[in-house]
Amino acid sequence: MRNKKLYTILTTIIIFTMFTIIGFAEEVDVALINSQKYGVLTLIPPLVAIVLAFMTKNVVISLMIGIMSGSFILQISGNNVLIAFIKSFLDLVNRSVESLSDPWNAGIILQVLAIGGVINLVAKMGGARAIAELLANKAKTARGTQLITWFLGLLVFFDDYANSLIVGPIMRPVSDKMKISREKLAFIIDSTAAPVAGLAIISTWIGLEVGLINDAFNSIGIQVDAFGVFIQTIPFRFYNILVLVFIVISAVLLKEFGPMRDAEIRARRLEKSDVELATSKEEDDLAPKEGVKLSIWNAIIPIGTLVVVALISFYYSGYTEIMASDDTVLINILNNSPYSFSAIKETFSASNASLALFQSAFIASIVAIVMAVSKRIFNVSEAIDVWVDGMKTLVITGVILILAWSLSSIIKELGTAKFLIKLLSGSLPNFLLPSLIFILGAIISFATGTAYGTMGILMPLAIPLSYSMNPEMTYILASTSAVLTGAIFGDHCSPISDTTILSSMGAGCNHIDHVKTQMPYALFTAVISVVFGYIPVGLGLPVYIVLPVAIVAVFAGIQILGKKVDVNDGVEDTTESIKI
Repeated sequence: MRNKKLYTILTTIIIFTMFTIIGFAEEVDVALINSQKYGVLTLIPPLVAIVLAFMTKNVVISLMIGIMSGSFILQISGNNVLIAFIKSFLDLVNRSVESLSDPWNAGIILQVLAIGGVINLVAKMGGARAIAELLANKAKTARGTQLITWFLGLLVFFDDYANSLIVGPIMRPVSDKMKISREKLAFIIDSTAAPVAGLAIISTWIGLEVGLINDAFNSIGIQVDAFGVFIQTIPFRFYNILVLVFIVISAVLLKEFGPMRDAEIRARRLEKSDVELATSKEEDDLAPKEGVKLSIWNAIIPIGTLVVVALISFYYSGYTEIMASDDTVLINILNNSPYSFSAIKETFSASNASLALFQSAFIASIVAIVMAVSKRIFNVSEAIDVWVDGMKTLVITGVILILAWSLSSIIKELGTAKFLIKLLSGSLPNFLLPSLIFILGAIISFATGTAYGTMGILMPLAIPLSYSMNPEMTYILASTSAVLTGAIFGDHCSPISDTTILSSMGAGCNHIDHVKTQMPYALFTAVISVVFGYIPVGLGLPVYIVLPVAIVAVFAGIQILGKKVDVNDGVEDTTESIKI
């Protein structure tokens, strides 16, 4: 009997210990432990990938080596060099498979491929050529072409990926005709992608942004209308707003500076790099089928279907998610006023954007195939072959995205972001906190290639910290917006960012050339955002004074630094061929 009691006690202790260990293991922050263990070594993977990308112009190889370098750091402990190298290669393969097996990532890849098929069908049916000729007639100057591209970017406000993949192929032939460089086109596309989606009150970004704001305020015991706070942060989103202003001013003045001016001079001289020649060959492949009557409706209907169905899919996806939840407040909103602004906002916030975008791209593909067959341009088999051929052109984009996601996972496991936060944060004057948050967000986002991840890391820290330093709501709003805009600025500059990759692909531009020409413009705008934006706001100046002054500073800066593009200027052609 005593033995039985002893066994019972021992069993209870063992079971309790096991659950305690399991519970403790679940709470262990691996990233934090690794950031403390490896320290500055956590910076190696993003630095290797970024530096190699600039040096070799080979994005795929650079990302692969970056991933393996991070895995090697994790594997070398307890193993010899050869074993660690082999395990790091196997880890590269495993992470790539895991990235593709993630439902969100898989949806993005499928969306990219499906949109490639739609674009090919639209081109072969003569729709793209008809749109290009129409826009070329409307945009009779380089100035008009850039402004139209900017406006189209604003129209595709609901998602940054969709923006890059829709605006680029439509405007590429027009910008070529107007002798605008692919680099400038890629800059406009990239600058109207995440900056616009991050500002839009109905987009695939708003769910994350509002959710993070709500959680951060809850952590300090304050109940707020998170969407209301989001709206109030908009005037403080200096980088997002100023980069959009930058495009308009530079287009109107026709002034450029830095590597972008060199690219524009080459474009005015009709000098094409190897990548543009390769893309020109692609465009020959995308030429309309011989004998096809050009019609803008062959583009408007499929692409319009893509946009409209995407909005419907966002609503339906979010509606289904909310109705399946136990949130009675949201359910009542949808039941009582399903098409109100509040209902639409909540459904978009709760939607599965990846799935919705693929659904819209797939339906647009079906519409394009039906149009091609009904107009007797192709039979069913030919139309499907054209669709598949279009998908092939974007396979390399899918490869790069998978590798970028894999690099992001190794960076997260190593704790790179946590190391940077510890390295860069410290005691400072109150008025500098929004600026520090902006800079910290930019560094983390640049190193990791993800604005989403950066927002998720910084928001829970920024709002409580700013509240403890100054409980004034204006000050907290400035710090909150600094997280959102700093993440987008860093993502905008990063060569391993998915939106940067998609923008260069959509414009038919060498990816590294896009990064090199865009970075000075992004840095210029970021400096204005800090000096004329976050520092004055941190000092207590009202935003309705700060923002106009910042816009004037952008105008003055372009006037001073920028020069008219003169084809007689001597420019060394440093553009190299892209290697995939």
